[in-house]
Amino acid sequence: MSTRPDDRHRPVEHYENFPVASWLCPPRLRQPVAAIYWFARTADDIADEGNATEGDRLADLLTYRNDLAACLAGNTGSGRWANVFGPLDHAVRQFALPGQPLHDLLDAFRQDVVKTAAGAGYAERAELLDYCRRSANPVGRLLLHLYGVQRPEALARSDAICSALQLINFWQDLGVDVPRGRYYLTAADCARYGLDPAAPATWAAHPRAPELVRELCDWARALMLQGAPLVHEVPGRAGWELRLVVQGGLRILRRIESLQWRTLRQRPRLGPTDIPLLLWHAAWM
Repeated sequence: MSTRPDDRHRPVEHYENFPVASWLCPPRLRQPVAAIYWFARTADDIADEGNATEGDRLADLLTYRNDLAACLAGNTGSGRWANVFGPLDHAVRQFALPGQPLHDLLDAFRQDVVKTAAGAGYAERAELLDYCRRSANPVGRLLLHLYGVQRPEALARSDAICSALQLINFWQDLGVDVPRGRYYLTAADCARYGLDPAAPATWAAHPRAPELVRELCDWARALMLQGAPLVHEVPGRAGWELRLVVQGGLRILRRIESLQWRTLRQRPRLGPTDIPLLLWHAAWM
């Protein structure tokens, strides 16, 4: 018996580290920012949530991609995700959103499905960064498009921030992702620290796992600091929101450090007590 569509991708609540279309976002941009977010969030849920089979997920992502193509062409799609593509269509028309970053996001989500089903990980960091290029960087580039910031140096800094945020999320979520078959510790990094790349179930107990996570967090921090000057190029309130995003990522890294880099066993979170520090550090950037 096949799985009913409404069971395959049930709505889920999401814990988010960083603000989405917050009050700091310029009011005229809140609608397109929210439309971009829900486009990506819904596609990610198709790839990751519920009890759908690999085939169902890939088929639904293909339909979703076709609906995106229809939206970009000004046509009507399947109608399955009208609450996503209605607002996205409005944003595309009003702000001339480029289509390639949206397609790149779907490429990354499809890759998640295929790799998870195969129990596959990443061989080396260059391969992981290529995934970040499609799974995270497009969002930053779309937001810069809305803000009217297009200098190549600014785009490169945005890519650094977005890749850093994606990596930080990986290192924060290790204890959640590994049991689900999502492997972001690369084979090359595991081998350098004596972890068996082919035995993810043994990683949490390995005595050198925290050393590896510490090095990976240092890598993510360096990327974040490389991109941080972008906060001075994004105008007005959006620039202040970006400051909080950057500081939120750095704060998560401090939380991971406070756990002695044992995120294969415990997931750190930000809470209300972190807000004053985030505001303080954002003000002093």
